[in-house]
Amino acid sequence: MTHWMKTGRDVLLDPSLNRSTGFTEPQKQALALTGLVPDLVETLDMQLRRVLSHLDHKTSDLERYIYLTGLLDHNETLFFKTIMSDPTRFLPIVYDPTIGEACLKFGHIYRQPRGLYLSIERKGKVREVLRNWPEKDVRVLCVTNGGRILGLGDLGANGMGIPIGKLQLYTAAAGVPPRGLLPMLLDAGTNNEELLNDPLYLGLRRKRPPTDELYAFVDEFVEAVQEVFPGCCIHFEDWTGVDAVHLLARYRDKVCCYNDDVQGTAGITLAGMLNACRAKGTKLRDESFLFLGAGSAGIGLADLLCAALVEEGLTLEAARARVHLFDVAGLLEASRTDLVDFQKPYAHPHAPMARADFAKAVLELKPTTLIGVSTTGGAFDREVVEAMANVNERPVIMALSNPTEKAECTPEQAYTWSGGRALYAAGVQFDPVTYDGRTYLPGQANNFYIFPAVGMAIVATKARRVTDRMFIRAARAVAQRVTPDQLAHGLLYPLQADILETEIKTAASVAELVFDDGLAGIDRPGDIEAFIRGQVYTPSYD
Repeated sequence: MTHWMKTGRDVLLDPSLNRSTGFTEPQKQALALTGLVPDLVETLDMQLRRVLSHLDHKTSDLERYIYLTGLLDHNETLFFKTIMSDPTRFLPIVYDPTIGEACLKFGHIYRQPRGLYLSIERKGKVREVLRNWPEKDVRVLCVTNGGRILGLGDLGANGMGIPIGKLQLYTAAAGVPPRGLLPMLLDAGTNNEELLNDPLYLGLRRKRPPTDELYAFVDEFVEAVQEVFPGCCIHFEDWTGVDAVHLLARYRDKVCCYNDDVQGTAGITLAGMLNACRAKGTKLRDESFLFLGAGSAGIGLADLLCAALVEEGLTLEAARARVHLFDVAGLLEASRTDLVDFQKPYAHPHAPMARADFAKAVLELKPTTLIGVSTTGGAFDREVVEAMANVNERPVIMALSNPTEKAECTPEQAYTWSGGRALYAAGVQFDPVTYDGRTYLPGQANNFYIFPAVGMAIVATKARRVTDRMFIRAARAVAQRVTPDQLAHGLLYPLQADILETEIKTAASVAELVFDDGLAGIDRPGDIEAFIRGQVYTPSYD
């Protein structure tokens, strides 16, 4: 089917085809557009100037998010031209932290559907629902059930904003062509009473089902994807912690899938740890780690970290011994009977310690790196940070929870309470901090440095499976993009302004591993980086 079988108004209503004032005279004649658009031809750059003018008149990032969402519904090329023109400005608007507010208000700011909505009430007919999607060559499907959106909890159908935003980042950050990307909500209800009572809520008005009922439905969904979209990678996103870990284990050796909250978060955190080691002149195997948070993100991060330590020569047992975790009930230790299966490998012999003993644990366990995935804003208080500074010359503090108000501490707090010695990163972007006459650049440990690049590698190589080794390789590639001068200013992650080049290089490195491990569905090209660059989407009317 030719790309231009539509004509007239149908072209203008299709965001993948519409060029608005950018149609040439021959195109207007051929597509019956004469008179339907202004009688001039504007370049994409001129259209971008108009968009930027509109955005400058908006008074909040949520208003800019709503405007850009409308632009995407109208002109996909111009949308991505805008985002990719200034990633540092626009990534925080189309994704974190603005996406958190957008999800909280999703039913209230809703304009028109984007993606696929699969209700558990369609059980037994999932294939028919998937076949309603007009694009048949789907390469990546990002699916959430809204169970745990960022640090905001159960948002049910409001969580649809997350897969929409995630897939925009595939394209904006790594150049994955948007046509083969499908955002999807698996709606199994919500336990959020406020949403159930909201007349503008867009999801099922029912409580979430028991685990066995949910998993049976997800089984049907995963099987249907293999039939309707063969070769598609399933990207699981923002499920509840236990479901995230268990569903990944259920499918990872059977189909092409991964969970960004488990593996992507782990990958980007590992990249920061590698650069912290560079800054200190140590090796990863020399470090020890204390986590606040032992859910899917914390355990996924610990597992990937241990896999990286094994690559550096440690045994798995020795690697795990360097990792301790706290949850709301305190230290994970061997006498606890309330732990789930994936937490038990990190329950080491130790006297019980309550959550309130966290600062004491820092002094006792002497971790070199503190990692926050607790979704508890301010959890790394002055006592905790000073304890880290007491046991380390260069304490590494990673406050990864988001949105902004959920960060365990701010960079200003970390630098001030450590006397300027901390190496700091957060899950959201903070402004530079000046302390004692020196300017520090707090990095953002955001998954968008990792998962779009891994996604590009998967799409380009037609990978049959996704492995933890791919995320370790991505972490090492991202870490290498930080210069020695940037490290000297405390920056643990590359600058967002250069994100496309960072991700192309990272995707090429991951693709090389896909070929090395025999997981590719295509023959190995002679120049892998050139091959990846040949796949990159560029917003253009040419």
